Amino acid sequence: MDAFNTKRAALIAVEDMDVRPSRSEAEAAVRTLLAWAGDDPTREGLLDTPKRVTKAFGEWFAGYDGDPADILSRTFEEVSGYDDIVMLRNIEVQSHCEHHMAPFIGVAHVAYLPTGRVVGLSKIARVVEMYSKRLQTQENLTAQIAKAIMDELEPRGVAVMVTAEHQCMSTRGVHHGGVDTVTTRFDGEFKDSEELRMRFLRLAERTKS
Repeated sequence: MDAFNTKRAALIAVEDMDVRPSRSEAEAAVRTLLAWAGDDPTREGLLDTPKRVTKAFGEWFAGYDGDPADILSRTFEEVSGYDDIVMLRNIEVQSHCEHHMAPFIGVAHVAYLPTGRVVGLSKIARVVEMYSKRLQTQENLTAQIAKAIMDELEPRGVAVMVTAEHQCMSTRGVHHGGVDTVTTRFDGEFKDSEELRMRFLRLAERTKS
């Protein structure tokens, strides 16, 4: 199939996905993959695997049902004039790469400069979790977190760093484990000020004792 027809087939497939497949259809797809891998989906050890896999997918990809506007909607203005960096370090990231659906696991460091109002600290972690629980690239994940905070909180600036190990690199392909991928995104005053960027990076480098 040439490139044009491949693209056309992909577009048709997307159009056919207007209605989300049912759980039974998803389980049937898992059985097909098990058979393609060379195993017998009807043997005892695999009989319940399709149900387990679809349940796991429901957890791993729950972020598609989230909305950052809802998560970040409640803010607090009683901050006694505080206008310096608010930062959360070492927010756990558990995501899956969109190219191979293999996990990538690491941490995110997120900071913003408030403009008279702040959001509950757990809400920042929830935004990270929401975007992590989707098929992702690390670059896109980093940018989405920063954009959501900029759009919803309208701070003076946002800084995000994500560090993660990708199992699509460690368990397949080049088979190199222990390799960290680092991505950053700076918006607002963090983008304009080298001093602020350096402060953020120094804080991000400090690990838990």
